[in-house]
Amino acid sequence: MSCPLRPPLQRMPLQPRVPGCLAILRLQTIEHCDTSGTLLFCVLPDATFSTARMVQLHVKRGDESQFLFSTSVDVPLETLTQQVTAIYNTRLKVDRICSEFPELADHGVTLPPNMQGLTDEQIVDLKLKDEWEERCVPSGGPEFNKDEIGRRNGHAPNQKMKEVLRNTMEEAKAVISKKQAVAGVCVTMETVKEALDQLRGAVMIVYPMGLPPHDPIRMELEDQEDLSGTQASLQVIPVEEAQLWWAAKELHRGKKLQDYIGKNDKTKIVVKIQKRGQGAPAREPVVTEEQQKQMMMHHYKRQQELKMLDEVEDDSHLHSDWSDRQALKRQFQGLSNIKWGPR
Repeated sequence: MSCPLRPPLQRMPLQPRVPGCLAILRLQTIEHCDTSGTLLFCVLPDATFSTARMVQLHVKRGDESQFLFSTSVDVPLETLTQQVTAIYNTRLKVDRICSEFPELADHGVTLPPNMQGLTDEQIVDLKLKDEWEERCVPSGGPEFNKDEIGRRNGHAPNQKMKEVLRNTMEEAKAVISKKQAVAGVCVTMETVKEALDQLRGAVMIVYPMGLPPHDPIRMELEDQEDLSGTQASLQVIPVEEAQLWWAAKELHRGKKLQDYIGKNDKTKIVVKIQKRGQGAPAREPVVTEEQQKQMMMHHYKRQQELKMLDEVEDDSHLHSDWSDRQALKRQFQGLSNIKWGPR
């Protein structure tokens, strides 16, 4: 049996045309014959695209916007709460590390706890010594820059290594920035972990021998930080104590997201995260902050326009000759120069 030779098959990369859509690959088997008449089988990919979109959550803490997160309507709320809380806490960790990077770049690693805040004379009198000073040396050699508050040893990295720390800090801050929510960029745990890995890599480049075990950056990277008694501890939410609220309703962990918002997978909702026992969060305002600014600006401009109209509302021109409707008639009749009264 002979059949015409079909052109060779070309496999093209499949990419969804709609952002956020899932590409579903469907395989179709067809017959194919070669020149000798041998019957072959080949598989041609036929890509169909579902128009399903992920639910977009705008996560807030109080009235403060945090980040956007995409999920599906059938996700269990137990899983969703864990995912949102993990991203929220990891963003806080990245922010805490970034806050320590400028000090690390300017004044080097931290001193041991028993030497912090002491003057040079007190350290000599107490015969204290920083055993990590000779171990934790920055790449390229240190540059001395004394820390006035006595928290770090003053052996700062050179200018090139400072740029490594500062550039990495700026990149990590951009990943966790709250402006991402305004730009419509969704955050995942992978992107936040990538920012954390970038910070870890920068520390390894600048300090190949590592940081002292008491350095807050190392403690953060090794998940051994002690935040008790600090303002940062009030922001962290343990996973087991986290709650998600939407429309003044708590999203209970035993249910699914679709039990509250329905099965519409093109929904965008505002979800507030907080600790258990704090009660229902405040409702969202009717107008957003940006809308309120626009309304106030419009009201201010309207007031300025009315004020200008009041200033120019002068009727003195009504007594001038050019505004007299009867002036032309009197001129033709020769009555324009008549004056009444005694001379």
